[in-house]
Amino acid sequence: MNCSADVATQELTEADAANRLMRLAREIARHNKLYHDGDAPEISDAEFDALVRENAELEAQYPHLIRPDSPSRQVGAAPSSALAKVAHARPMLSLENGFSEEEVREFLRRVRRFLSLPEDEPVTLTAEPKIDGLSCSLRYESGRLVLAATRGDGAVGEDVTPNARTIEDIPQELTGAPELLEVRGEVYMSKQDFAALNARQAEAASKVFANPRNAAAGSLRQKDPSITAARPLRFLMHGWGELSEPLAATQADAVERLRGLGFPVSELFRRCETIEDALAHYQAIEHSRAELPFDIDGVVYKVDRLDWQERLGSVGRAPRWALAHKFPAEKAETTLERIEVQVGRTGKLTPVGRLTPVGVGGVMVANVTLHNRDEIARLGLRQGDRVRIQRAGDVIPQVVENLSPDERRPAFAFPERCPQCGSEAVAEEGEVDVRCTGGLICPAQRIERLKHFVSRGAMDIEGLGEKTIEEFAALGWLHGPADIFRLREHRAELLGREGWKEKSVDNLLAAIDAKQGFDPARLLFGLGIRHIGIVTARDLLKAFGTIEALAEAAAGEDGIAELSRVEGVGPVVAEALHDFFHEPHNREQLAALLALARPAAFVNQARETEWTGKTIVFTGSLQTMSRDEAKAQAERLGARAAGSVSAKTDLVVAGPGAGSKLKKAEELGVRVVGEEEWARIVAAA
Repeated sequence: MNCSADVATQELTEADAANRLMRLAREIARHNKLYHDGDAPEISDAEFDALVRENAELEAQYPHLIRPDSPSRQVGAAPSSALAKVAHARPMLSLENGFSEEEVREFLRRVRRFLSLPEDEPVTLTAEPKIDGLSCSLRYESGRLVLAATRGDGAVGEDVTPNARTIEDIPQELTGAPELLEVRGEVYMSKQDFAALNARQAEAASKVFANPRNAAAGSLRQKDPSITAARPLRFLMHGWGELSEPLAATQADAVERLRGLGFPVSELFRRCETIEDALAHYQAIEHSRAELPFDIDGVVYKVDRLDWQERLGSVGRAPRWALAHKFPAEKAETTLERIEVQVGRTGKLTPVGRLTPVGVGGVMVANVTLHNRDEIARLGLRQGDRVRIQRAGDVIPQVVENLSPDERRPAFAFPERCPQCGSEAVAEEGEVDVRCTGGLICPAQRIERLKHFVSRGAMDIEGLGEKTIEEFAALGWLHGPADIFRLREHRAELLGREGWKEKSVDNLLAAIDAKQGFDPARLLFGLGIRHIGIVTARDLLKAFGTIEALAEAAAGEDGIAELSRVEGVGPVVAEALHDFFHEPHNREQLAALLALARPAAFVNQARETEWTGKTIVFTGSLQTMSRDEAKAQAERLGARAAGSVSAKTDLVVAGPGAGSKLKKAEELGVRVVGEEEWARIVAAA
């Protein structure tokens, strides 16, 4: 997607937003686990920050869609290694990120607003480099180190006490410390030590680490402390947790006291009297970043007064009194060796550039996203070009400039057919993304389409989850939806597979058999044709009667015009239908599916009521029924259930947590009712 996250979130429908939040929760959790538990991240910190930021922007726009497993409610990842687990006395929170000077100033404004401070009241901050290491907590009782733990998920970490005792920077005993003192900081490896370690690892044919952070994390989390002792680990203090008595009245004075007790503190730690001082220190640190002995990815600001920190407290997983001011994306130059076009699980063709590997911010980069066909043309990219890349907010780095443009040489020729199945690859009017029209036969889309086909909103086949679909596809049993109804042919083979007993096999086959003679609208929706939701599927079947008649009309020369005349079907939907049914193999697959599934005749359950032909929008969390049931009720009244509010909307049914749609309805003067009143409307119709 060639746009910033905030623009992208504004263009999403509520359903798209809910789906994206689900995917972000899973993706961020996976990357968290790779980073915190596996010490093997697949993406950079900047790329991870972009995912978290997109999630936060979507949640701000759709607060009623915030999930129980939202990344905004999580810190780190639950530890799962063989190391013993230990609960933190006080949670080890993460930090909110800022990426611009304005966001830093807004952070200070939020602090002032929360504390009700006048504009002329000075707010002193501390500023220090945000080191890229592994967070570690050190607990001292009566001046002796008794426990060292990783952050883990913020509530529970791993006991690494024997390993921490091998790190020279960590004091074993303290003089003049509080009776109970929990010091927090980062275990890290210097750039020079990292290079030397990797050289030794390569010489010994052992694992070579991707970057210093991975090396430090992997070294500290060893089950054998002697391995940790052999690794050049360091420690920098940046805070504290549980205390038996206050350290000082301010952050800066507390840090100085801990420095006096023997804990290493960054030489770039500063007390800043004004926001301008803090920003100037940020610029100075950024300027000297390359010369620092360790990797950093920003500067951390904290409110200096500890009584104010106490009042500010935390929100979600982050303290209100601190902010991580991240550095901008880093850039490098290299050669674009070749361009490959990949086909995603939804049919989108995405060009990926393979580079001569180059280091960017401590990470070796060999691949870049080229976004789409238009972006390649805009940059005039060809294989062999010299390019400038940056690590920014995309999942992988991106090309920002072609350093060897040549108008006499044509740019890379984007394929007009799918590289996976040979079907036409087209871009809908007004869109830049090119998509495969192969639909039911494209192997790249197989798993995603089959998952959609059996999902609750479509055919709702119990027992056919993602893992089962992937297993059957790998065995060659599932190529398209029709093959689901042929699975009985593989009963004997399935009984011989691990995890499958006679009862579970027969339950699955019975669930499939039960879908024969099923609702044709849900079957049509299950085909996964772009833009075809269940409401549109019913509108189409009201107009054409059968899926076969619809397919014949859509495939014809005048298909787009004929489809566009259907109520609720515009040119975009009509074009998507035409593209799908225009492909002979899609029609062949559909014919096989209809012969096996034998869907029932479509019955229009709508009746003539005062709501016939009206448009109704449901928003918020419905308490007495599902969203699907509510939409079905509207359709039985002859109304159309729409997904967005416009001047053509006749009624909005709003449940708890209703957000932007409710606001827009109020602005447009659309009638709004609650769930109880909607129930009365249904009962009276």
